[in-house]
Amino acid sequence: MSEPIRTGGCQCGAIRFRISGKIGRPSICHCRMCQKQFGGFFSALVTAPEDGMEWTRGELSYFQSSINIDRGFCSNCGTPMTYRHPGGLELAIGTFDDRIDLQPQIQVNHEARLPWVEKIFDAPVHTDPDFYSRQEAIISFQHPDHDTETWPAKGFRA
Repeated sequence: MSEPIRTGGCQCGAIRFRISGKIGRPSICHCRMCQKQFGGFFSALVTAPEDGMEWTRGELSYFQSSINIDRGFCSNCGTPMTYRHPGGLELAIGTFDDRIDLQPQIQVNHEARLPWVEKIFDAPVHTDPDFYSRQEAIISFQHPDHDTETWPAKGFRA
């Protein structure tokens, strides 16, 4: 059985990719560089295949975060997309159109995690119905989670 075709891209749609090969193990990284790149508590990444990875729209911009590592992002919308190191290329799980089967299987740099990160999902869930009805009224300019013939997609701003 062949691997499924996977697609993804940045938030605005200026950069898109397609993968036809077997991806690696999804992971979470707690290092400070990943926290800063993603502006969050950790990064969630999966290894891209050596063959079968293609960029189908746009080009990444890169920030060299250390001597042998650079991090790719969309210069248009700022979406963090890649972590490139001597061992290969990692893609941000959040950039995949379908992420349902990309649950991280390992944590790295665990000693650098924020001490409260394991408790964040114990926090109360916001259930105010007015909040959610206001969210539904937001007009999104985010690229849809599928490939489009053109960019920007009709009805979306660049």
